[in-house]
Amino acid sequence: MADASDGNTSSYDVAVVGGGPSGATLATLLRKYNPDIRVVVLERARFPREHVGESQLPAVCAILNEMEVWDKVELAGFPIKLGASLTWGSDDESWDFDFYPPEEFRDEARPAKYEGQRRHTSFQVDRAIYDQILLDHAAECGAEVRQETGVREVLIQGDRVVGLKLDNGEVVRATHYVDASGAVGLFRRALGIAVDAPKELRNIAMWDYWENIEWAVKIGVGGTRVQVRSVPYGWIWFIPLSPTRASIGLVCPADYYTQTGLRPAELYHKAIAGHEQIAHLTRNGHSENNVRTVKDWSFVTERLAGENWYICGEAAGFADPILAAGLTLHQGSARDLAYTILEIERGELDADWLKHAYSTKTERNVRQYIQFAQFWYASNGCFTDLQSHCQSIAKEAGLTLSPGEAWRWLAQGGFANQTVGSAQFGSFDFASAKRLVEKFYNSDKPYKYEQFNVFKLNLIGAKRAVVPDYREGRVYRVECYTREHKVLPIAGDYDNVMRVLKVSSDGQTIFTTLRRSLAASRPSEVIDQEFSDHVHALEAMLVDGWVKGKFDKRKPRSPSPIEGGRAIRSTTEGLKAMEKRGQ
Repeated sequence: MADASDGNTSSYDVAVVGGGPSGATLATLLRKYNPDIRVVVLERARFPREHVGESQLPAVCAILNEMEVWDKVELAGFPIKLGASLTWGSDDESWDFDFYPPEEFRDEARPAKYEGQRRHTSFQVDRAIYDQILLDHAAECGAEVRQETGVREVLIQGDRVVGLKLDNGEVVRATHYVDASGAVGLFRRALGIAVDAPKELRNIAMWDYWENIEWAVKIGVGGTRVQVRSVPYGWIWFIPLSPTRASIGLVCPADYYTQTGLRPAELYHKAIAGHEQIAHLTRNGHSENNVRTVKDWSFVTERLAGENWYICGEAAGFADPILAAGLTLHQGSARDLAYTILEIERGELDADWLKHAYSTKTERNVRQYIQFAQFWYASNGCFTDLQSHCQSIAKEAGLTLSPGEAWRWLAQGGFANQTVGSAQFGSFDFASAKRLVEKFYNSDKPYKYEQFNVFKLNLIGAKRAVVPDYREGRVYRVECYTREHKVLPIAGDYDNVMRVLKVSSDGQTIFTTLRRSLAASRPSEVIDQEFSDHVHALEAMLVDGWVKGKFDKRKPRSPSPIEGGRAIRSTTEGLKAMEKRGQ
């Protein structure tokens, strides 16, 4: 596949450093949409190899399906993740955050297709198995995969990469060079690129694998939740990886760990033994007695693309694992980068715009998750040993801990970054993000739109621009409005709301028109959810200042919200719902 200009040089269209999920995703999608593109993946390890970061969000499954590797991952029999059970917030009460209501989850044979209820779930994966499935699949798709191949030096001329010198002396040359090397950050270090790392999210993670453990909850066939449990000095994850095996880890501030004077294994086992539920789940089990550690520092790389090089995956940025967003961010950035390189190769769109669009979206996504993580830590009253630490996080982030101020602070990054046309906060839908804020404050915060019944589009000071929409192997230019770092795409739910606002400012007319338009074009079973999505888009436009509202006493009030989104409720409520269904 390579064109060898001499015995010690090989040439490709794309050279990818790193064969983890990001590198494998990138290589697979490049080959899927352009079977003639020559891709090499340089991986310094020999797979399988262990890796932490086993818990996924549902957005990853859509990427697996697009990669045409879903069936292989499903065949591995990884536990189905329906959500998480947490003790986090102002008290020690357990509550559940579900992607799909467990009481509605139907038993079905596995392996199953990516359809129906499985579009709303994710996996808890053994990374040694998962990563090898993805890398082998990239090779089957035609990428040249070289394992046990280290890159000794990145050869640079100005801002251009001109080659990768391997440990064996060979030089790999390519048109495009991609750093998917994870925490190693090979290009970042070679090019002297700085990172932005909030000092208050400098944590250390320590974990081990356990056999003969019990699952905290079983839902249908192979379904469960991860367990996230606060302890006074941090939090514990409990992730079932098979019927008997689990990944169990402890995360705490690096400074706290240093102050204890304990070795990682001592602090780790203290946490396991000291938490009643986790101790119960492991009472008949045994660990591998090999506690691993890693610096869990959140960061964003300040440059993600140059003349002919790109950075994706964890090398681009890392957000605290409390949100389980790692694979979602990393494989998502690899997907977007694959589309970007494919478009540059086609030559139909401006290359500088494509690189800027990729870099901006990737950076915003990582920063948004970091911001959300800051909020989670700052608002956790269960961290009794870390009160000053939590206060420091709030201070450094500029976060005033009241429900209204917290929501406005979280909304600073806007809601239109992850998916063009719908209101989302990272991979969290609008309603779920709002409910989490309410959960942490034990406060039901009304929707802003409920205060008004007259709505007017506010485009004063806005400029027209374009944002990328990544779909089916192509990057589309979508027109938008921008103002003060906020973006309003003229697409999807936002476009539909804007069209109605341009015709009427009356709230009753707006809501009626939106529902009627959906009824005329959508199946009946999705109308309520899609109407809810449109109302959330209106709410996001109000929060971001794209719509101004007022209340006219002569007009009827706005309707109560159709919540939609993921189920967030106390564990007791969830158990009662499942018992009612007979599970």
